[in-house]
Amino acid sequence: LGRSRGGLTTKIHLACDGRGRPLGFVLTGGNAADCTRFEEVMDTIKVRRAGPGRPRTRPDHVLGDKGYSSRKIRAYLRKRGISHTIPERRDQRANRSRRGRNGGRPSAFDKQLYKKRNVVERCFNRLKQYRAIATRYDKTRESYQAAVTIASLFLWLKPL
Repeated sequence: LGRSRGGLTTKIHLACDGRGRPLGFVLTGGNAADCTRFEEVMDTIKVRRAGPGRPRTRPDHVLGDKGYSSRKIRAYLRKRGISHTIPERRDQRANRSRRGRNGGRPSAFDKQLYKKRNVVERCFNRLKQYRAIATRYDKTRESYQAAVTIASLFLWLKPL
């Protein structure tokens, strides 16, 4: 539980596939910023292959909102060879243009591809349909994490 303006809350940082099924999540206090837990969420992604072999841990593409627009996250994705569509925040754009040539070029952004980011929001909405997830009844972190895991499994089992 973390203290936020609304009181003691918990935030779910989530990664999902293109069909709105959860791949991995991390629980933090309600006051934690999304960008600080990005690498942890990416490390939780493990998708089994149909045949033998290690599970897949690297997505083809990452869609994120402006909360994930940071130099550190873009460098992490570039290092792992993952393409991304993350809009630049207004203050970052202003700082880059203020610096002129030294500010560098803007990051690539595809508006049509970014429209598919609502799949993540729909995944959260489907998770919050479970009352125990929306209103955290569990006292301990482990039991709440287990409840989110079970709800995620139900989303994988339920036909879309």
